Amino acid sequence: MRWFWIDRFDEFVRGRHATAVKNVSLAEEHMHDHFPGVALMPNSLVVEGMAQTAGLLVADAIEFNRRVVLAKVAGAEFHFDAVPGDTLKFEARILDLKPTGSLCKVTSTVGERVQGEAELFFAHLEPGEGVPKLFEPDELLQWLDQMHIYDVGRDEAGRPLSRPDW
Repeated sequence: MRWFWIDRFDEFVRGRHATAVKNVSLAEEHMHDHFPGVALMPNSLVVEGMAQTAGLLVADAIEFNRRVVLAKVAGAEFHFDAVPGDTLKFEARILDLKPTGSLCKVTSTVGERVQGEAELFFAHLEPGEGVPKLFEPDELLQWLDQMHIYDVGRDEAGRPLSRPDW
């Protein structure tokens, strides 16, 4: 089973920043297993949503030529818990992009309130460096389509992103 912690992208500017949304629902299984009687989304899963938002932004920036793996949470701070009914908005910005790794700043908000902030470092690994292949290209493209990346995505000049044909 694969777990996706973002539902869609609302904004995606290649190589710069992206905004994704996660609707927190009482129907999610982890809500009943974590802190019985107190439904909340664990902050570790909020970090995963942040990482998926930023990781796809980085992977697109390097044209999906390397595997982008969360290597380090350089810092994370949470101000309150996300609960059922909340809509988390993840805003990711690339701070530094190098061939071997990248640094991103990501915030999560509920409405106008900042729920969490994190700096995430991603390693860019060559195929065959001991990291298993997570997706087939057609599976990844289908997922990106479902999250509307190519509906809202733009390059730095504001032109629509084209869907890769791997």
